[in-house]
Formats: sequence, C-alpha cells, structure tokens
Amino acid sequence: MERFFRSLKTEWVPRMGYRFSIEAKNAIINYILGYYSQVRPHTYNDGLALNVKENNYWIEYNSIAKKT
Repeated sequence: MERFFRSLKTEWVPRMGYRFSIEAKNAIINYILGYYSQVRPHTYNDGLALNVKENNYWIEYNSIAKKT
C-alpha cells in the first residue's frame, strides 16, 4: 500500500498540490481508474497493467475450467 501512495505522489500529484479538494478528488480518481489500473506497468505483474493481468488470468482460468 505504501508503494501505491508513493507512486501517486511522485507520478501524479503536482508538487504544489491542488487548489481545490474537488480538483484533487477528480485527479486521484483519474489516476486510479484511468492510469494506475489500465496503463501503468507493474513489476510484480511482469510489466503488465493490473487490468491486463487480471484479464489474462480470467482467460486462462476459463480455458482450464472448460477442460475439466
């Protein structure tokens, strides 16, 4: 979890912060849903984004489930 917040602070949040809380809220939601999960490569997932890794998991799971 600490790694997530470090990445958020260093990759997304402006150095001077946000002027308004709604601006911060929208930016952080965009980071999590639009970049962190969809695009950002993760070392733990062999360089794949979270959503790509999860999609690959379900494809493999379903192909194995059909064989049993």
